[in-house]
Amino acid sequence: MNDQPIAAGHPHGTAPIRVAESAHTVVIVGAGAAGIATAASLLAREPGLNIALIDPAHTHYYQPGWTLVGAGVFNAASTARPMREALPAGVHWIGAAVAAFEPERNAVILEGNRVVTYQQLVVCPGLKLDWQAVEGLPEALGRNGVTSNYRYDLAPYTWELVQKLRSGRAIFTQPPMPIKCAGAPQKAMYLAADHWRRASVLGDIQIEFQSAAAVLFGVSAYVPALMDYVRAYGIQLDFGHALVGVDGPARTATFHCTQADGSSALITREFDLLHAVPPQVAPDFVRASPLADAAGWVQVDPATLCHPHWPNIHALGDVANTTNAKTAAAARKQAPVVAHNVLAALGKLQGQALYDGYGSCPLTVERGKIVLAEFTYGGQLKPSFPAWLIDGTRPSRLAWLLKERVLPPLYWRGMLRGREWLARPELAGA
Repeated sequence: MNDQPIAAGHPHGTAPIRVAESAHTVVIVGAGAAGIATAASLLAREPGLNIALIDPAHTHYYQPGWTLVGAGVFNAASTARPMREALPAGVHWIGAAVAAFEPERNAVILEGNRVVTYQQLVVCPGLKLDWQAVEGLPEALGRNGVTSNYRYDLAPYTWELVQKLRSGRAIFTQPPMPIKCAGAPQKAMYLAADHWRRASVLGDIQIEFQSAAAVLFGVSAYVPALMDYVRAYGIQLDFGHALVGVDGPARTATFHCTQADGSSALITREFDLLHAVPPQVAPDFVRASPLADAAGWVQVDPATLCHPHWPNIHALGDVANTTNAKTAAAARKQAPVVAHNVLAALGKLQGQALYDGYGSCPLTVERGKIVLAEFTYGGQLKPSFPAWLIDGTRPSRLAWLLKERVLPPLYWRGMLRGREWLARPELAGA
């Protein structure tokens, strides 16, 4: 069977067709935000480029919307679209899973030993939510008050639980870094607390933030505003606490706790609502590949996003070993950089594009207000708007409107279509 392009001018394109062997100028592994945005940015610069995009998924999700699904602001269906509608026209979609990389012969091996070869490879399959790393968690999810906004099917259950809870203990967890959208665990907590405050039951609910991190948020400039809400909601903060076990029927959660003196212990807490966020790792086929660093992430130069050993391989998004926040906003900035550098490597453009580590985390501190964290490598603040319009270090109504009304259409109609609003790459020496 042969792969076919998404038909130009046809909104639905075609279903993916598997191949025995195929060759393409550019192969992109992963059809998430990073992969589709990169394909779109490549085609915006070089229409007709022979691009294959490999991903077995038949649905594309706007994952930044799941926080608002869990708060009853969005419905889950609005965050999902058929993959064929999300892909740019002209891209060859190969609906298969990757088994291995063979960079020495410019090949990607698919399950079933099918081979796809490339001149340039872009690796962006995202990361793996390691639910199995927490004993009992996979079996507990979706019942007995255990939920997570990190899954499409569970975010509506989060909202159901929040509405029903009138008293008791609500625990929100955060695993060790790195994770996608480091603010998401506490976003769920703030929105739940705001609902309970509006329902006049906040005083009857004990809220705990059990985090494996040592601080509330990694960029200190945003912490004072967040702490105002922590105090207002009466949230108990426990740092150095990593979730290691869940007993759904008993409604208990067990944490590995690291003390300031280096000692550790296991503690078990009862809960009425548990919002669990699992540890996160690179996909298995990446961790086992020659592209990975010692921690399993794809090695890249932090500025050019090019692999240090294979100059015709780039990586971006959650799978790259860069130190930026793993967010869709980071991928939006990275995709044009990779697109330019891939085309430069093919001799079609001049110069080298550079990524500065930009990431953004709209921290939903209450329904209608957001602390808009924007920063680059090293935690340097890099706001997109002047402070008189949106001061990212303070809660903002305008930032909420940006997330609720502007960012979703910007994602679907802009980022995934190669329109680089506030995302044009900077060139070295420019």
